Amino acid sequence: MKNIEFVLPGEIEKRSFEIIGEELLARGITLDETEAPVTKRVIHTSADFDYAKTMTYSLDAIEIARSLIREGAVIVTDTNMAKAGINKKKLADYGGEVFCFMADEDVALEAKERGVTRATVSMERAAKLGKKVIFAIGNAPTALISLYEQMESGEFTPDFVIGVPVGFVNVEAAKELFIDSEVPYIINRGRKGGSNIAAAICNALLYGM
Repeated sequence: MKNIEFVLPGEIEKRSFEIIGEELLARGITLDETEAPVTKRVIHTSADFDYAKTMTYSLDAIEIARSLIREGAVIVTDTNMAKAGINKKKLADYGGEVFCFMADEDVALEAKERGVTRATVSMERAAKLGKKVIFAIGNAPTALISLYEQMESGEFTPDFVIGVPVGFVNVEAAKELFIDSEVPYIINRGRKGGSNIAAAICNALLYGM
């Protein structure tokens, strides 16, 4: 039991965030005060301090995202894993809910007929919800590409984009599409990300309300 730190069950998360703060300080990293809770929760989820350098926020991103949540915006994810990880009860307090169309049979059928990804069709479905939408993309770069193409064509403009797909094919390029756009965003530059990261960002926004 050497080096085992005794922490009460209810204090584990608090202690984890204290350790994250200590390690950031030791690394000489100072996070923006407003963005820090989001970046720290991402680090807490991944145990990866690279996120302290690669997480990228548009101007007033946190404030804008939380305002959308207060206005009853829904969250659309590109995986059911991300959907499962988001605190839906907390979101419902503001009138919102979480959608994921990726596993819908009609989405899969349409994607096959058109020769596109399910993520592409899912984003098109989301655009027709008729609601304010925060997109939380943690897996499919084609979801980001679809949103950007809809925006470029004038068909639909996302209210907010959380862009953290993970992988190697078109991942970095898809994220960069939104860096210079007018759409408010939280994006992790580079290859890292994932459904768990997308959910962590959503939860950090919700817990800070």
